[in-house]
Amino acid sequence: MGLFGYRERRVKATTVVFDGKTFGASPDRRGPVGGGKGYRGYPRPTHAVDSLDSLLAALKSSHTGDIIFIPGSCTVECTERVYIEEMVLEIPAGVTLMSDRGKARSKGALLTSGSLQTRPLIRALGSGVRVTGIRIAGPNPRRSLEHHHRSFAEGRGHDYYYGFPVSSGIQTEHPNLMVDNCELAGWSHSAVHLLRGSGHHIHHNLIHHNQYQGLGYGVCHDLATSLIERNLFNHNRHSIAGTGLPGCGYTARHNVEQGTSLSHCFDMHGGRDRKDGTNLAGSTMVFTNNTFWCPKPAIKIRGVSEEAVRVSGNWFYQGAKEKAVIQEGNVRFGKNAYGRHNPQSD
Repeated sequence: MGLFGYRERRVKATTVVFDGKTFGASPDRRGPVGGGKGYRGYPRPTHAVDSLDSLLAALKSSHTGDIIFIPGSCTVECTERVYIEEMVLEIPAGVTLMSDRGKARSKGALLTSGSLQTRPLIRALGSGVRVTGIRIAGPNPRRSLEHHHRSFAEGRGHDYYYGFPVSSGIQTEHPNLMVDNCELAGWSHSAVHLLRGSGHHIHHNLIHHNQYQGLGYGVCHDLATSLIERNLFNHNRHSIAGTGLPGCGYTARHNVEQGTSLSHCFDMHGGRDRKDGTNLAGSTMVFTNNTFWCPKPAIKIRGVSEEAVRVSGNWFYQGAKEKAVIQEGNVRFGKNAYGRHNPQSD
């Protein structure tokens, strides 16, 4: 059983083959899509902690190359200190925070905050931070559709909407963040928020129930670029999203959308969303060998990217390209498979 009662369904065949070409998501030498049992990327720890106080002390004294381990049996409850002190778990440059999700049946240590204004719970203080093998639970897995309707359809507006606090799990303004083999759920703004930096790598995670209407992102980019691969996504509003500003972009490959999304799955905002008078939707985007079992549109690019968007090797739920990918131009399609139950290649 996953966070918030999520039933981790066994991942069935996520690929289909036509004329010798494989479409959809495949595991790699590091382990299965979504991580967990069978993952093979555990570093060797240099420190061990088993409480919030010992974790804070270890983070404060750690240096580049240190690896802080939290046993999988531990729950680190952060709610009160986040609410009262606005505490953030700050990880110095080059430091790894880890647990053992998937090893010897471990679910991984649980870091959790029930404070609605947790933003973020974890912050990278420099380049090369890694978070691996941990369950990271936020305060709000709900969609809050009625609140969104009251705010906008009934005319109360943004001030009313943002009067209710939102939360983020992991945040960075520095390059080369790695988040792998984690379960992240319950974050009303975003599970992973990439504000700045390049070289980010988000892989082999289970990311679900980040679905607050109007926000609700699995991985969110501001002025950042990343590689997002071999993650399991479900019950998000957008599993991947970006502001669409110059310098914003990502490569998404070998990810699986398991079936439920509040809106389209992979997103890039455009100038109309930002109201900046442009039609720009990011700088670079590559979508290759992803599997979409969700009936909502798989990809929506709400403007035109600076560089041509590449879409190839994917297996889409929809039977037609135009329903799977909503776009406004500068998109280059390779061969993809269309149709969940009777797939065909173009």
